[in-house]
Amino acid sequence: MDIDISIDSNHWGAAQLQALADRFCAATLAHLKLDPNAWEISLLACDDARIAVLNGDFRDKPRPTNVLSWPSAERGAAADGAMPAPPDGPDPELGDIAIAHETCTREAVEQGKTFDAHVAHLLVHATLHLLGFDHIRPGDAALMEGFEVEILASLGLPDPYE
Repeated sequence: MDIDISIDSNHWGAAQLQALADRFCAATLAHLKLDPNAWEISLLACDDARIAVLNGDFRDKPRPTNVLSWPSAERGAAADGAMPAPPDGPDPELGDIAIAHETCTREAVEQGKTFDAHVAHLLVHATLHLLGFDHIRPGDAALMEGFEVEILASLGLPDPYE
């Protein structure tokens, strides 16, 4: 799996984030029977100020959030709770992810998780978004959260929703 990481905040440890991204993004693809080596993701490791600007620009919500994702193509399912269309075509780029250190740190503390476990969950979550999964409609949310729980459990992490 090719994950191109841009570090935009000195809070992030590049080696630590690369290891987490390599492991959890690849596990997400493999869980869905996709060859991780066939796909690329761009990952921006930023701070709350940068992600607030991105959130405002792209979602009209000018405040920090934990993670954002931009799929390279529309892959969402037409029917609530259905599987999204798998990625295909000659372009290996799945899309872009941005993740904010301060929000991740705060949420991990609030939820009683380690920072790495929380970032792992958010990387799985964002990779599923790149693959067309969403959580707006109830059936879609159940499908996406179910996959998140399965993927994290397969790697020894607890259910992030408990």
